[in-house]
Amino acid sequence: MDYVAALDVALNRLHDEGRYRTFIDIERRKNHFPRAVWTRPDGQQQDIVVWCGNDYLGMGQNPAVLNAMHEALDATGAGSGGTRNISGTTVYHRRLEATLADLHQKEAALIFTSAYIANDATLSTLPKLFPGLIIYSDALNHASMIEGVRRNGGAKRIFRHNDVAHLRELMEADDPAAPKLIAFESIYSMDGDFGPIAKICDLADEFGALTYIDEVHAVGMYGPRGAGVAERDGLMDRIDIINGTLAKAYGVMGGYIAASAKMCDAVRSYAPGFIFTTSLPPAVAAGAAASVEHLKGAQHLRDKQQEHASILKLRLRGLGLPIIDHGSHIVPVHVGDPVHCKLISDMLLERHGIYVQPIN
Repeated sequence: MDYVAALDVALNRLHDEGRYRTFIDIERRKNHFPRAVWTRPDGQQQDIVVWCGNDYLGMGQNPAVLNAMHEALDATGAGSGGTRNISGTTVYHRRLEATLADLHQKEAALIFTSAYIANDATLSTLPKLFPGLIIYSDALNHASMIEGVRRNGGAKRIFRHNDVAHLRELMEADDPAAPKLIAFESIYSMDGDFGPIAKICDLADEFGALTYIDEVHAVGMYGPRGAGVAERDGLMDRIDIINGTLAKAYGVMGGYIAASAKMCDAVRSYAPGFIFTTSLPPAVAAGAAASVEHLKGAQHLRDKQQEHASILKLRLRGLGLPIIDHGSHIVPVHVGDPVHCKLISDMLLERHGIYVQPIN
């Protein structure tokens, strides 16, 4: 086989379809969020405004977060020095997990190197803990959830996006005695729409199923203390496992689950994605804990962000642009053609210093 030719075919296909990913070399400026400097391919630099980042509230540059990270870095050094089981658990990791458990009003929390790993590791491990488990997964779940469900080797059912009636049909067709879990998101990032949390919880109660919710785009952003949409709607106690990230609204890095103490203990003990990897650097854990604590009492930041999103939607709609508005802070502008989408993105960046990454 001509391996080089095969790689050329695969990459050229992405170029032809307008789906080839191009990395933009940017350097964020401290104390000037969301401004940054773009280094062009020719080496020239240009000031830009980042409109597509997921550091929603600028917490990656918040003094409380930076100070906590500096203190931990000076105290412990750069890395953790090991896996959680072998010298890689510090007071900073324990403190972060306690902070997250308190945030979601759960008995425990378990931190991972990313929310992707948290989803993948947890969902792929659950069938080991509950033999015969059937996972019901929303059709538009994130790739990390899809991968976890795919790899677990157990039974899976895919229900149409946010279609509770279809979910009911699938659950009714299965053995009533089989263990079940419904996996879904609170906010879906592509269109910014909300999952029907209450209705799914009602079905879970009716069929004796566990509930697993991804609140990645909601933690820090919704609820009186920033615990997410389930907190906003008074439904956290009805969710068995909550997945979240420390890399978006909290502005740092890492992911986690929050659940009962026994659930977290079992995942901790059986999930390879947790066991066999170096833990987060202590400075990262310290910064994340500071960010979570800060946003528990920063409703004004959430309100301001929602206000800005509403104004942007209003102005884009006034210009006749095809936006999708489901009431969340995410503002999708639907172009339709991937090649045109990339051209528009390039024009905004090069001519106007507006960085909006095309998503195809």
